[in-house]
Amino acid sequence: MLGLYVHVPFCSAICNYCNFNRGLFDADLKTRYVEALVTEIGLLGPDSRACPELVLRQAQDERRRVGPGRTHGSFPTSLAAADTIYFGGGTPSLLEPDDIARIIAACDASFDVAADREVTLEANPETVTEARLAAFRDAGINRVSFGVQSFRDEELRRLSRLHSADRARAALAEARAAGFDNVSLDLMMWLPEQRVSEWLESVDAAITLAPEHLSLYLLEVYPNAPLKDDMARARWSQAPDDDAAAMYLTAMDRLEAAGYFQYEISNVAKPGRQSRHNVKYWTDEEWLGFGCGAHSFGGYQLFESYSQQAFGVGRPAATTERPVPNSDGRAASRSGVRWKNVSSTQEYVARVSQGATTVVDERRLTPDERLGDALFTGLRLADGIDLAAIEARYGVDFWRRYGADLEPFLEQGCLRREGTRLWLTRPGMLLAHEVMTVFV
Repeated sequence: MLGLYVHVPFCSAICNYCNFNRGLFDADLKTRYVEALVTEIGLLGPDSRACPELVLRQAQDERRRVGPGRTHGSFPTSLAAADTIYFGGGTPSLLEPDDIARIIAACDASFDVAADREVTLEANPETVTEARLAAFRDAGINRVSFGVQSFRDEELRRLSRLHSADRARAALAEARAAGFDNVSLDLMMWLPEQRVSEWLESVDAAITLAPEHLSLYLLEVYPNAPLKDDMARARWSQAPDDDAAAMYLTAMDRLEAAGYFQYEISNVAKPGRQSRHNVKYWTDEEWLGFGCGAHSFGGYQLFESYSQQAFGVGRPAATTERPVPNSDGRAASRSGVRWKNVSSTQEYVARVSQGATTVVDERRLTPDERLGDALFTGLRLADGIDLAAIEARYGVDFWRRYGADLEPFLEQGCLRREGTRLWLTRPGMLLAHEVMTVFV
């Protein structure tokens, strides 16, 4: 099933390390942006060109009838069914619960969203209260992901975060009180001046709070990020690479001992609590992104349906996907398209209001490129890739093409092979970039 991603670019303040598409909160722009989101999503619904507001009202009436978090189940749809909605940012929790409810209703009007949907809201700890979280839950959110980053106040200040460690703890308690039983926390390691022992303090604090899911990221200091200047001014530095490796490996060991299992390079979860939406990115599934700077991925037919129905551009929606020979001279079973919306919030709103396409970049992948993507993303998963499935789908002899380049990684213990399955070992995950360059 499709995953639906909704980008919310607004932030209360700009973190000094952030490289995402975001900007400072503006109430008037927020109102116009929500209208644009509802319109963009609604354009894909039944009879949307004739009466998009009627379709939205129908979905809202149906939501009120069956209650929050339930599928509408009665309207015709123009695209494949969906089972996840993910509000990312930016800081989506700066939207009002009514905004979230309206956007979810628009998704219900345009897609057959499953009854057992996963609907995630990214949130910063300082933007929520128990009452606000309860309202988000009533609006249809059933999973919340908090950008905590650290449980040490000094580290939070270095990252220009607005919350404290105590506020982060309180936010999770408020989420529980509001009825959320699926909570994720983001943590960052290899922070400026951070020692291994200090990082493990945050890991232990997270374990004590017992969220269902944790994402652990190594800080990347981008060349144009304010953090780079802050580090130069304050003479902060990151720990040696060996310490960064120790941070990662020790954290994964502790989390495993606490009942979490690692299912992806940067993600651990309690059993059955993986991020269903994010798994789509790593398992060659399709997703649609809405909002400024949002990315989408799918087969030719999905892209043509989107562009034709939403904005009247592209080839007819009925066009079927045509296999293209790969470099081995055999036809791959699937090709695909990646496309991206305009990044500027103001321009996105203007384009939607004018009925112009929001897509500014479209890349039609060859089967070889699609194969490379499938291998690159699939190896991020702890279970790795099924080579038999890859060969059947893409018509390639995997070991003939890649074996010589991968052999050193197998000998070093970075990769393991058992039967038709190939995966990165935990130490190998630290060298994932080097391994994956083989497929680029």
